[in-house]
Amino acid sequence: MEFTGSARPAGGTGARTGRAAQPGVPARRPTVSVVIATRDRPALLCEAVRSVLAQTYAGRIEVLVVHDQSDPDFSLELSAQDRAVRVLANGRRPGLAGARNSGIEEAAGEYIAFCDDDDVWSPGKLAAQVSRLEEDPSADFATCGITVLHDGRRHDRVLRRHTVTFADLLRDRHTELHPSTFLFRREAAHNGFGLVDEAVPGGFGEDYEFLLRAARRAPIAHVPEPWVTVRWGAQSFFFQRWQTMSAGLADVLAKYPEFESVRAGSARIRGQIAFAHAAQASRREACRWAASAIRRNPLEPRAFLALGVATGWVSPAAVMTALHRHGKGI
Repeated sequence: MEFTGSARPAGGTGARTGRAAQPGVPARRPTVSVVIATRDRPALLCEAVRSVLAQTYAGRIEVLVVHDQSDPDFSLELSAQDRAVRVLANGRRPGLAGARNSGIEEAAGEYIAFCDDDDVWSPGKLAAQVSRLEEDPSADFATCGITVLHDGRRHDRVLRRHTVTFADLLRDRHTELHPSTFLFRREAAHNGFGLVDEAVPGGFGEDYEFLLRAARRAPIAHVPEPWVTVRWGAQSFFFQRWQTMSAGLADVLAKYPEFESVRAGSARIRGQIAFAHAAQASRREACRWAASAIRRNPLEPRAFLALGVATGWVSPAAVMTALHRHGKGI
């Protein structure tokens, strides 16, 4: 597959090519390295790469396609003055976290971004975020809003603020801060908050843990506009992997004792863990985690959804289908 710097996302991907130009143009134009971890999804991968190459950002962009547990496709490689595509194999621990870290280690850019292989960027995404970080040298990390695409429906997920703190992320995961929106300084990853945690069980929640660690060091700079289209559905490698979900979230909860100072945030994660156990038909564990969530926040809805699934009142598939229909998750 060949790419060119003028390539545009295919019309059916959901990319918003008609969005207005970026709100500001960076005074500097540092190189940005975009890490796309992939595994056996060539058609989706090509759409993701095209959307990165089509950025209006005037600086150099190198795309690092990291093949995880799959054969590298070197036909994707491209070398041009302001756009490049390099193909790598994951040389670290198998899984998404290891693949992303392989990309970080090979990145030449001053800034590093992630894009999932089933998501697409709108053309002004990088320019808007680089401008935000260039304007605020105290920030290491930037995010932006998203558009959720599920079953043909679009839902903008926009967080109406320009800064997200560690305390904010303890209270709420803020789904808008999707890994395909992440942009951060390479120096901060190597000598600050560190690489992605490859030890998170099953890799579930590694993006949230990465955000928490970055925000603990310095507040996240946020661009509210939805510059990334995120596909939700069965193509996700974590779709309905309930055991992985419960283990990954329990690990995040254990690593951050600060959750107990924000009881609503602790209750939220406990409710998610309860729901995952209920979906596995582990009724006792579901009830135990749901009770611990309700003790911290009697109004935590996930705890009551978990109890509904555990008692057979509703199926986990029905709950997830209803949530996804509105661009939400558990």
